[in-house]
Amino acid sequence: MSLISEGGDGAADRVTADRVTAKRITHWIGGKPWTGGASRTGEVHDPATGQVASTVDLAPVEVVDRAVEVAGEAFTRWRDSSLAQRSSVMFAFRELLHARKGELAAIITAEHGKVLADAAGEVQRALENVEFACGIPHLLKGGFSENASSRVDVYSIQQPLGVVAVVSPFNFPAMVPLWFVPTAIACGNAVVLKPSEKDPSASVFLAELFAEAGLPDGVLNVVHGDKEAVDRLLVHPDVKAVSFVGSTPVARYVYETATARGKRVQALGGAKNHMVVLPDADLDLAADAAVSAGFGSAGERCMAISAVVAVDPVGDALVAKIAERIAALKVGDGRRAGCDMGPLITAAHRDRVTSYLDSGVADGADLVVDGRDHAIDGSPEGFWLGPTLFDRVGVDMAVYRDEVFGPVLSVLRATGYDEALDLVNANPYGNGAAIFTNDGGAARRFQHEVEVGMVGVNVPIPVPVAHYSFGGWKDSLFGDSHAYGPEGVHFHTRTKVVTGRWLDPSHGGVNLGFPQNT
Repeated sequence: MSLISEGGDGAADRVTADRVTAKRITHWIGGKPWTGGASRTGEVHDPATGQVASTVDLAPVEVVDRAVEVAGEAFTRWRDSSLAQRSSVMFAFRELLHARKGELAAIITAEHGKVLADAAGEVQRALENVEFACGIPHLLKGGFSENASSRVDVYSIQQPLGVVAVVSPFNFPAMVPLWFVPTAIACGNAVVLKPSEKDPSASVFLAELFAEAGLPDGVLNVVHGDKEAVDRLLVHPDVKAVSFVGSTPVARYVYETATARGKRVQALGGAKNHMVVLPDADLDLAADAAVSAGFGSAGERCMAISAVVAVDPVGDALVAKIAERIAALKVGDGRRAGCDMGPLITAAHRDRVTSYLDSGVADGADLVVDGRDHAIDGSPEGFWLGPTLFDRVGVDMAVYRDEVFGPVLSVLRATGYDEALDLVNANPYGNGAAIFTNDGGAARRFQHEVEVGMVGVNVPIPVPVAHYSFGGWKDSLFGDSHAYGPEGVHFHTRTKVVTGRWLDPSHGGVNLGFPQNT
């Protein structure tokens, strides 16, 4: 039973009447759930119903310090583990995750709200990174140069950093942690993971699977919390590196704070991903792509297409096709069959995204489809906003300037390729961009000239496969290392170069007389 006060729209002020029955989500430290108390807790909602589903412990500095201490103790042993042991743990974890991926998808949907198909897709992409980490014996091979100087050999080895922190966002509670955790662990590090407090259960589920796979206690720890916990990880002297995914202002803060303490940092920030549609493009393909990339996971993803640049004369036809497809989308509880899009993560975030509908109209954009009018297959108390479409959006409008992070798609008009390219390159974000065209020359020129880290050609969301690396340019990335793949291995290790000379025993152990070059 729940009690609802009538402040605001009611959903944001909901409180659970019977707290004793609410599920408690606590930290995972040293291979088991935290048994200490919690001075502060947060609420975890079911976004489709608006109900408080559980409470989550918010870690104070002392709990974060304990997690780092436990990780440091585990690191001293794990760093000396064989590559075969690390690979064996990764293979076992991969099998467990594959076998229970449906369970994990259900956890994601219950706390994030994305439909089950989206959640299953998230888990599948996460599995790619686990499989990449299974190849750690090959990935950690160094180099060797025989006789770099006379009877002097030089070789390089890659060694782990120590305790590393991962601060992950709410929008991909399984995939983003698995961008970093498997590689970090396979490289010999110990990890403290701080997931979003909005949907924390997936991280604990992953930690339990790692323990079942044979990962030694303390190598992976999970602490829940808010800014207090994050700030402690950023300045803790025993944390050697920080991986972060979130908004650009926070990414900049994380980067500046942690690097000032000498830490290695990869901080992935916000995005404003563009999709350029040239006149020769297949408009049905482009419209399908714009809808799936703009409204999948309710637009709450850093690679969502939020700006479509229609190059004359296809704008009117493209907007009409997108609007037609939006009308056919079913919005509702992600656990119900046939739903294409679920709710937003919280009432506060829903209200923030909804505010851009009013500001867009006030700034002069054409509101073609108003998501507030979309039919909902779910509880009226859920955090709903249907897919929204703006046309003739200007670059000076807030709905374009800001990372809305919701189901709001903006269409801008351009008179030609050059104007479209200049528009994309002028944006401060540089995460991803896509071009839709049947002209190979135009596509090749675009991939060469566009100033983003990831490019799609007739592919709206060009997230790289696991054996490449994920990351943007400009205000979408702080640090010089992209996530996962080869750059992930580089980020989680440091290189040591050994120069050695051994005396030849066949000559009495004496130097043969060759000069030593320095």
